[in-house]
Amino acid sequence: MKLGVVGLPNVGKSTLFNAITNAGAQAANYPFCTIEPNTGVVAVPDERLDRLSNMYHPKKTTPAMVEFVDIAGLVKGASRGEGLGNKFLSHIREVDAIVHVVRCFEDENIIHVDGSVDPERDIETINLELIFADMDTVQKRGEKASKMIKTGEKKYQFEVEVAQKLAAHLEQGKPARTCELSEEEKEVVDSWFLLTTKPVLYAANIAEDAIGTPDSDNPFVAAVEKIALQEHAEALVISAQIEQEIAAMPKDERQEYLSALGIEKSGLDMMIQTSYRLLGLMSFLTAGEDECRAWTIRKGTKAPQAAGKIHTDFEKGFIRAEIVPFDTLMQHGSMAACREKGLVRSEGKEYIMQDGDVTLFRFNV
Repeated sequence: MKLGVVGLPNVGKSTLFNAITNAGAQAANYPFCTIEPNTGVVAVPDERLDRLSNMYHPKKTTPAMVEFVDIAGLVKGASRGEGLGNKFLSHIREVDAIVHVVRCFEDENIIHVDGSVDPERDIETINLELIFADMDTVQKRGEKASKMIKTGEKKYQFEVEVAQKLAAHLEQGKPARTCELSEEEKEVVDSWFLLTTKPVLYAANIAEDAIGTPDSDNPFVAAVEKIALQEHAEALVISAQIEQEIAAMPKDERQEYLSALGIEKSGLDMMIQTSYRLLGLMSFLTAGEDECRAWTIRKGTKAPQAAGKIHTDFEKGFIRAEIVPFDTLMQHGSMAACREKGLVRSEGKEYIMQDGDVTLFRFNV
């Protein structure tokens, strides 16, 4: 999973990125301090994997991973190449989902690129640049399909109609992901790799002293949540400053600090969980003395394709999957105990994997 962290300059984007990846991206009080996208790979927190490791004492434990890309701040006119526009758009095209950091705090010591804090305006600035870029793509696709109509293939007429429908939607300032499309139309649009079809998580960045207060008390946060609802996106309240403090602490002290703030989970944990939900992802687990590991797959993945995540030979020679749900394994204390009680299921090629399945694949190549 690759998440692009975007936002206007000076909204706390790089501070948040530093905190969640410890990658040391430069964070400074001026625009464009992030010029090349910084990349950090983060382990997905999974308590189930920790408990499997305590049970098996493996030689190594390998969590699922998320890649965060900190993308240069954007300004008006990016779709026309203003600022670092072209680089911004090419980098954002490569990610699976967008984490859009929105400033929801006042601080006279931190310059705002537009002179004041206004989440609605800030979100619109970035969204419009992405929409303008998509309008250009859709226009070109429509023109290309229009020229190909003379070949007599019906698909080109259909593509022209889809381009016209989507162009009309984008011209209203609405992202492509909110356009009502049939499955056939969606298939065409997916092949165009538009920017505004990507799932979005709005990260409402609040001040350190606002942590623990109701979201309804912060009109900036309320504005972000309203927009997320309208766009079929997700919203998450986070404090980049707090996340930076948590990242600097020893792991065994972090939970105590969170509890003192009245928070159950760190912003990173919540961000990853929300991103998984946005992208329709889940994890299955493998366990043994050599390695305990979490594997990320899409919901609805069948057993052979899940096996292919481990190795292509596992998918080619798939025989069956031996599966016990994580909670069942924990309840009975060992795989051997589960086998004795007949709780290890043997599943074939049509089995749809479930979140937390502890799995052993049988294959023959």
